[in-house]
Amino acid sequence: MTDTPHDPLRTDEPHSARIYDYWLGGKDNYPADRAMGDQILSVLPMIGEMAVQNRAFLRRTIRFLAQERGLRQFLDVGTGLPTADNTHQVAQSVAPDSRVVYVDHDPLVLAHARALLDSDPEGRTAYVDADLRDPAAILREAAHTLDLSEPVGLVLLGVLFHIADDTVYDIVGDLVAALPSGSHVVITHSTDATTGPAMREAVRQWNEASSNPITLRAPDDVARFFDGLDLVEPGLVPITRWRPNPTDVGEPRDVDEFGAVARKP
Repeated sequence: MTDTPHDPLRTDEPHSARIYDYWLGGKDNYPADRAMGDQILSVLPMIGEMAVQNRAFLRRTIRFLAQERGLRQFLDVGTGLPTADNTHQVAQSVAPDSRVVYVDHDPLVLAHARALLDSDPEGRTAYVDADLRDPAAILREAAHTLDLSEPVGLVLLGVLFHIADDTVYDIVGDLVAALPSGSHVVITHSTDATTGPAMREAVRQWNEASSNPITLRAPDDVARFFDGLDLVEPGLVPITRWRPNPTDVGEPRDVDEFGAVARKP
């Protein structure tokens, strides 16, 4: 692999968003993406399940926030490629008047963004082309659609690990600081707490294939994102253990993706 960032619209080079789409069973991927996805799966078969479980965690948490906490506004940063059960679809299935702003800076996601804008007529969705590293721009653009004086569900699923250094804590802090009391934060982050060397090798191969590398963090470091917030039970856990559906059969299997929901006091 060269050090030149990959063109996300080229189909002969693997692209991280399309690899993830492949693991989710989507159709927006090509042979190069599937080959790299299979290579990573051979090292860590669990990673495909992690992608599926991350989407299931999104469904459960958004439904919880809309149904049990009464939220009607959501800011989804690092949304990735549209797939089934996007944030607005889950929220608007509970409350059709929900408003959702999606944020990403990947040109490939931008090319598919109109699939994120099929809002229920009573609600509204918008797409913002912005980088997580610029929280001021995210908040400025989100304010065109969301009322930031009212509670917001801030969704940061599988995105914070793209920032390698501790500035990531300041970024999350800036986003949370701009939201009022009663807002909630939803975060998932990859770790190596469950599979250890296999996860680290899978991430190494991902980083070789992607222009958007991943940094693993220990669960204690992930917990820092929730400092000053009130964690919702069961706290920070493998995402399979966050309020699994009563219809799920058997004991949840731990995965190397931890997540939590917390309320801003």
